[in-house]
Amino acid sequence: MIVCVKQIPDPALPGELDPSTNTLKREGKLILDESDSYGVEMALQLVAAAGDGEVSLVSMAPNDEVSGIRTALAMGAAQAVLVSDPTLAGADALTTAKVLAAATKKLDSADLIIAGTESSDGYTGTVPEQMAEILGLPSITFAKTIEITDGTLKVNRQTEAGYDEVSCPLPAVVSVTAGVVEPRYPSFKGIMSAKKKPVETVTAADLGVESVSWAQQIVSVEDAPVREAGEIIEDEGESFNKIVEFLDELKVI
Repeated sequence: MIVCVKQIPDPALPGELDPSTNTLKREGKLILDESDSYGVEMALQLVAAAGDGEVSLVSMAPNDEVSGIRTALAMGAAQAVLVSDPTLAGADALTTAKVLAAATKKLDSADLIIAGTESSDGYTGTVPEQMAEILGLPSITFAKTIEITDGTLKVNRQTEAGYDEVSCPLPAVVSVTAGVVEPRYPSFKGIMSAKKKPVETVTAADLGVESVSWAQQIVSVEDAPVREAGEIIEDEGESFNKIVEFLDELKVI
């Protein structure tokens, strides 16, 4: 199993923007994106159920940052490939997908590549599907359950009305939803052993991927407008007329 993990600034801390690029500063310690912890846990459970195999990680982060990766290694993953390259600053979703797809090839061939549905600081929700297209693999999204039987991936795919039962041959790429499993807490033994697990750091050039510095640019950032106070209507028996007028102004009725 290979799991794509993203390392992000701690959302519990006030975020800062780089005034020169209008992007989130990522110089300090980065943590494992909570949405990706579900993918790590799912992979570990699938390997345990199979009775054989291991979980590897791929990630892209600046400044050779590995703090978030170490968390996933402490959970039970065996190794990782980190792509850290200043020329990838501002990489868009497609460039990220190309980099992560190339990083998976640095590892042994995998039966399954798992990713979160979307990152907590990006929310494009497109990288797993783009990776699948680049790698020429089938892709299933929004998985709420995963089962592997005789080389076939069976997934309950979450929908607005419930779920669809979907299957495809392995190898494949699947994105899991938050809450699909309960991620384990790294044990003290796991934390100590994670320090010794291999993390190979490579650049875009090492992977043969053309870097696209600032493939996307944020022109400006503005504070959200302050919410205005709503209108208070005292009901004297005919307040429903005010409600109807308000809804009519919104073109709701």
